[in-house]
Formats: sequence, C-alpha cells, structure tokens
Amino acid sequence: MQPLDRRSFVRFAAALAGTAALTEAAPASWLRPTVRPRFRRDPFLMGVASGDPDATSVVLWTRLVPEPFAPDGGMGKDSVRVTWELGEDELVRKVVQSGTTLATPELGHSVHVEVQNLQPDRHYWFRFRAGDAESPIGRTRTLPAADTMPKAARFAVTSCQNWEQGLFTAYTQMRNDDPDLVFHLGDYIYEYEAGRNGKVRTHHGKEIESLDDYRMRHAQYRSDPLLQAMHAECPWFVTWDDHEVDNNYANDVSEQKNVGKAAFLRRRAAGYQAYYEAMPLRLRSKPDGADMLLYRRASYGQLAELFVLDTRQYRSDQPNDDKRGPLRGEALAAEQTLLGAAQRRWLERGLGASRARWNVLAQQVMMACAATAKDQAGEPLYSMDQWPGYFAERQAVLRHCQQQKVANPIVLTGDIHSNWCNELRLDDRRSEQPVVATEFVATSLSSGGDGNDGEKQRNELMANNACVKFHNRQRGYLLCTVDAAQWRTDYVVMDRVEAPGGTASVRASFVVADGEPRVQTA
Repeated sequence: MQPLDRRSFVRFAAALAGTAALTEAAPASWLRPTVRPRFRRDPFLMGVASGDPDATSVVLWTRLVPEPFAPDGGMGKDSVRVTWELGEDELVRKVVQSGTTLATPELGHSVHVEVQNLQPDRHYWFRFRAGDAESPIGRTRTLPAADTMPKAARFAVTSCQNWEQGLFTAYTQMRNDDPDLVFHLGDYIYEYEAGRNGKVRTHHGKEIESLDDYRMRHAQYRSDPLLQAMHAECPWFVTWDDHEVDNNYANDVSEQKNVGKAAFLRRRAAGYQAYYEAMPLRLRSKPDGADMLLYRRASYGQLAELFVLDTRQYRSDQPNDDKRGPLRGEALAAEQTLLGAAQRRWLERGLGASRARWNVLAQQVMMACAATAKDQAGEPLYSMDQWPGYFAERQAVLRHCQQQKVANPIVLTGDIHSNWCNELRLDDRRSEQPVVATEFVATSLSSGGDGNDGEKQRNELMANNACVKFHNRQRGYLLCTVDAAQWRTDYVVMDRVEAPGGTASVRASFVVADGEPRVQTA
C-alpha cells in the first residue's frame, strides 16, 4: 500500500468536512466588513497577547469572541474591521504605530498583527478596538539587537495547564516576577470530555474533535483572568505537545489505534487551525490543512539563541506500543525520529552557526534517559514517549553539540507534570562520559492537582540515575535568570492549586556556569 499523501488528502478532506479555508486575504465576496458593529457582550473576552518577538518586530494578537460557547463565537459570518494601536506609554497615549485589519470568520475572527520597524530592547503597550468595544491594554517588548550583549535576561517556562485539575494561580507570581519572555511548552489546553479527572472546575462539552470544538475549548481556557493577565504582561513563545489535538498522538497516528489516518488528519487539521487562531503566532505559522510550521528561532542579542521545537508533528510512532520499555530494539533504531529530517537539519545548522553565549532548546518531552522503573528481570525501563524512545536521534543531536562545540546548550522541557534537573550525556547510563548539556524540566502549571514534594521518589531516581540532580512533583513553573557568566533556574512551586489562595515559593535553585554544563546548587 502506498503511503498516504497527507497534504493532498487533507486539502480534499477539508473541503468535504467543511474545514475553513486558511487564507490571509479572501475574495471580496467572502468578506463583508461591518462598518461599526455593536456588540451585546464584550468581544474581547479572550483578552490580548503578543508573541514571537525579534529585535524590530512582534506579533499582536486578539480574537473576537463575545459568546465563547457558540460555534462561531457569537460573531456570525461577517468580517469585522479591527483597529490597533501601539504606544510608548502604559495608557497608549503616545502612539507610535497604528492600523486596521480584518477579523474574518475563516480564521475564527482572530487577529495577528505583525508590527515592524520597532526599536530593539524596548517595551511597548498596545490595544484593539472593534465597533464600540475596546480591548484591555497589553504590554510587549522587542528583543535586544543581534550585535549587542545584554546584561541579563529573565525567562519564565511553563506547560500543562489542565482547566479541570487546578487553578492557574501560579500566573499571579509569574507576573510579579516580571519576566522578559514566557515559554509555554505545550498542553495549553486538554481535549478531554467534561468531568474527566476533574478536581476544581469543568470543561465544556464532549471530547473535542471538530474545529468548533477546539475553538470553544481555547476560548474557555483563555477566559481565565490570571492567564489573560500573564499574556498581557509580556510576549510569549508557544509550542504545542499532544493535548492540543489528542493525547500521545504521533504525527498522523492517533492514540486510538482503531482511528484511521484520514480521520485523524481531519481532526489534526481542526486542532492546528484552532491553535493558530488562539496564539500570537506569525503568518509563517498559518496552517495548511493538517500541516503547520511551528519550529522557529530567535536571537536574544548575543546572549542567547532560542530554538523553539516541535516534537509532535513529525515524530515516528512511539516504540513498545507507547509503554515504558528497555533501551533496545525499536527504541535504538536509526530511523526513529522526534524532529523529522527537515527540522533536525534546521536545528543542527542553527546550532552550528550560533555564536550566542547560551543556546536554548525550548521543547516538549524529557531528553534525559532516566529510568523510572525496572522489569521483573531488573532491566531499567524508560518512557517511550520521550527522547529515550528515539535514542539514536537524541544521541546525534547531543553529539552534534559536542563536535561543533556549541556554547552552553540548555534544554527547557515540559510535559511530565514534575520538576527535574538533569545533566545530559551521549548515553546517560554511562556516568563516566562528559556532560554535554543541561536540562531543566518544568512541572505542570495545574495538571495533576496539588501534587507533593516526592522526597522518596526523588531519592530513588537520583540513586538509580546519575543524570538526575533534582526531582519534585509540585505544581509551578521555572524562572530562568541569565547573564554572560551563568544561567540560574529557580523552581517556583505552589503549595496548592486545587483551592484559591495558593502561595508560591522557590523550592530549589541551580546554576550552570559559562563553559561548564554540570549543575551546581545555587
């Protein structure tokens, strides 16, 4: 049987299924702009956001959704003119740029404005207007110029925010930390039906599969005022993991093995479109059916080169039927890939050419080969959904960093609902090998509920895995403070997320010195 031609099929399937056309400019007959609509409810219920900054530009985002649980967001089929303003002051009185764009039904009445010709390393404030409605004011910033060495940078790192399992209280402390950027590393929404493992609040509706379903789920999550406030505080770099579409999917393979590729690609196309509509992404990331270019890079001056990866869209199916297993057989196969050939070439070229002091891989699944159990024969078992299930490619990426003398590789990871600090070797089972890179794994923001410190499990993991330097199972995020001399990561944890009033504290801190990938306790 010939392999499925995904791109050709999805274009045909989209037409059959009624998937919206993803065009930036549609024929005039499609666009019926309302001169000045009057909204019965605030259309800016999803707030505002910014993202993907560079030294002279940034994306400003909003989406008009006066009725979050209506299939069309309460907007109907008309396109709406939206004006935007970018200013140098908190009240946007000193406007430096402004313009008008269209929020179209084809893109869920979302707006992605790429503002150009800005000054490097500077804060700006922005807002939108549609008809008689005005958005909240958001703050954004540009990155330092490529030829400068910034004194310092501060990044927040988070992932896994299950609406039902915990409140988003951690964003309150994150906002107080005043980061320059936020990295969200996936599982921004969860696709599950209402009530599945719920603890504090409930999803709307059944398990999401259609474009309308995904749009409404994103609208529900973005209605959280703490999440909105953090988006309005600074620009974000976002990437997905699996729950933005379907738990543990791999490329065109659903978690449910009885679902055919054609049906799953229709679902994936819907999930990808809704994700683009809901995120502050550039035009280059606009989906084409079930394909969406999400991996990208940015330069924080000469201090840090930022590589945002996609380990879900191009991956091989997980070995061992996606169950924990030993490092042998398919897990070691050279053809197993998380990145896909094109993304891996792009990454290796970028790392080889980088002259930054720190080189950051912001990605989804844990790179450390940490055994979490043993089988009856005493052989260590590893997660096949993470990099150990793709061992040869993992080894190749780290060997490339080693051979090309890539400066200070730092891996930022999400997914696993727990904190980890790991030293990465070509083979983590061989502690005599030199450390090549350092990995900081962010716990979930809310997924899993309150969690615990996990002292017994931490001691076992560290005793059985030389690469593991810290482990913790509370909720929270990472705060990374970086200068030319060192990288510091604080593990910020919450005492509770299942009830209001949770408080944050720093559970542990680690530093990496320039030129020395081994971690030290701060």
